[in-house]
Amino acid sequence: MATLSGEVQRVTFENEETGFRVLKLTPSSPLASGNGSAPADGEQPLFGNARRAAGFGRAAPPGSVSVVGVFAPVAPGSLVRVTGDYVEDPRHGRQFRADSLVVLAPETLDGIERYLGSGVIPGLGPGFARRIVETFGLSTLQILDGDSSKLRQVPGLKGRRLERIQRGWAEQRRLSNVMLLLQTHGASLSLANRIVQKYDDRAALMVERHPYRLAIEVQGIGFKTADRLAQSLGLSRDHPERVQAGVLHVLGVLSESGHVYATRAELAVQCAQLLEVDEGHVAAGIDALWAAERVVVEGDAVYLSYLHRAEVEVARHLLRLLGAPGRELPHWQRAVSAFEQASGYTLSPEQKSSVESAAREKVLVITGGPGVGKTTIVLAVLKLFEQARLEVKLAAPTGRAAKRLAESTRQPALTIHRLLEYEPHLHSFRRDQDSPLEAQAVVVDEASMVDVQLAHALLSALPSSGRLVLVGDVDQLPSVGPGAFLHDVIESGVVPTLRLERIFRQSEASSIVRNAHAILQGAEPLSDEADGEHAEFFVIQKRDSDEAAEVIRQLLTRRIPQRFGLDARRDIQVLSPMHRGAAGTIALNRVLQQSLNPGQRGMESRGELLCPGDKVMQIRNDYDKEAFNGDLGRVTEVDPDAGRISVEFDGRVVRYVGKEMDALRLAYATSIHKSQGSEYPAVVIPLQTSHFPMLSRNLLYTAVTRAKRLCVLVADPRALRIALGELRRERRSTGLGQRLRAGLALPERGQA
Repeated sequence: MATLSGEVQRVTFENEETGFRVLKLTPSSPLASGNGSAPADGEQPLFGNARRAAGFGRAAPPGSVSVVGVFAPVAPGSLVRVTGDYVEDPRHGRQFRADSLVVLAPETLDGIERYLGSGVIPGLGPGFARRIVETFGLSTLQILDGDSSKLRQVPGLKGRRLERIQRGWAEQRRLSNVMLLLQTHGASLSLANRIVQKYDDRAALMVERHPYRLAIEVQGIGFKTADRLAQSLGLSRDHPERVQAGVLHVLGVLSESGHVYATRAELAVQCAQLLEVDEGHVAAGIDALWAAERVVVEGDAVYLSYLHRAEVEVARHLLRLLGAPGRELPHWQRAVSAFEQASGYTLSPEQKSSVESAAREKVLVITGGPGVGKTTIVLAVLKLFEQARLEVKLAAPTGRAAKRLAESTRQPALTIHRLLEYEPHLHSFRRDQDSPLEAQAVVVDEASMVDVQLAHALLSALPSSGRLVLVGDVDQLPSVGPGAFLHDVIESGVVPTLRLERIFRQSEASSIVRNAHAILQGAEPLSDEADGEHAEFFVIQKRDSDEAAEVIRQLLTRRIPQRFGLDARRDIQVLSPMHRGAAGTIALNRVLQQSLNPGQRGMESRGELLCPGDKVMQIRNDYDKEAFNGDLGRVTEVDPDAGRISVEFDGRVVRYVGKEMDALRLAYATSIHKSQGSEYPAVVIPLQTSHFPMLSRNLLYTAVTRAKRLCVLVADPRALRIALGELRRERRSTGLGQRLRAGLALPERGQA
């Protein structure tokens, strides 16, 4: 870590929303290394005498330094003390990346004038700044700070303008002092900026009195960050707020792993270990959170309150739909005949039975693997709904899945969020129980990806008179979010379910389809003949992860493009079980970027260098940008000066500034979990013993079924056997199935 002090000459870029800024600093002198979280002895932040600040009495070295980072607004003419480190930007050369920035008072008449006239104080421009400095000289800042009423002595300064300047100066001081307090207690600049944006003038009070609320109320702050702040303030380890925050943190971590609840015993053990307190303190914390309605306790299960509500409401709405009166659609045989005539395809007895079920049932699940005719049945069911003159909506959990559904049905399809008219600024849906969908039937594809919260939003917006068809492969990985919606609905036995298992003749020739079904049965997949005309599935044995990574590099740079005519960046997707390791996504992305897009100048984001031409993935939903979790794009422009990157998604360019870039990751290789709902012309899958924690049949099955034309396993035979022998599903703690079977009979609140 290095520390610089100097005067801000100009601010070349800033984004108020993200706090990312670039400024030019003329350094007085480099300082000794330090943490930079507070001014050194003798320095006074923003206001007062800073003459004794280290380095200010020396001659300034020639030249200026580009300082980049996330920090509070800073005006030209300000003296600042920044702590961080030098980095070498491929395009812009040497820069100083600030981790901490403290604003000090300007020391010269020119500096004070430039500071006041920079626009930092509303109503105070360069003209009046000059008059104020001419009136008070080097005492200007002390006058502003101590007795701003003396500003009446400045010619022409009176009335509303004077009041605005006084209020603006007081606000600037308050903001600076709050930022200094937060940095003193170890908060980074970006973190301090978010806290101030959230609480405004209450920020210091919240940090000092209720630090654990930050983890709950401020986006991007977790329990560990709040705990570090709290410990610096001297809160005891067994403080009730700390224990309660720890309970919420552990429940949140479990929800990120898919669990809707935790048992009291499991929760007590995990929290006691995390917090280093007795389990008795945890039990008291759980009860306090229950009394405050932050959690719900049912028997031995402890739920986060919002997940409990979601699960209860999913069951209630499903039972509402199933129990509501509804007419059986007539003449389903005519719909079958019309579909067969239009498509030239003859439905099997099993498929015809599926159409009959769709005519009879209010809610229907259609599940099965590749090649079993799910898409054909959906098309026939849509013909049935069309003949019955029903208003039909098609939806899927992700943008890519919705696009695939639209392509296969040749009808408009939306993401579930778009269908329900999600409002990102309110974090809510316009369509709900009070404003239901104007649809008589809704068909949802890739239903295995729907988590319990999204299921709650969807079901609450369906009118009781409506019909719902859920289509998905229950043998794939479950949703990324908490719950196991499709699995629980099927296993409950309450909702009519068609499980398709017969592979149709047109799919039997596909070795990808055959091997996918073999994997589900625990059988080893078989390679096609290397020179076969229709070869599409290969297993390359490699026991060493580094050797596997090299084979994958060769496959993408030379072997697959030459043999199959596929473009490495557009058509081939590497899917790894894990992020870490030589055959994980992080290392593979680095190797493939160097091989497929070498020599580019880019911009660093979260440890990755993003360059023009790179393949990237959006890793969270952004409804303002219309970029969704799992969307693949290509970087078209990188502008480090503006802190901006442009990415093309399916012909549409989206711009990211500052912290927004955190939503992008290199995507030459992605995790198998992130591939759900997507299909790619070619898939390459490393499978190594280092991936042991993740190896299972349904993980491998999910990866293989992403491939349309070509699938290549680069596998250690031992890892392949482990995956095939592990029938493990992601066992999740959920209560939906039980609620459905019990008809929503819930225990009374006091029954713990």
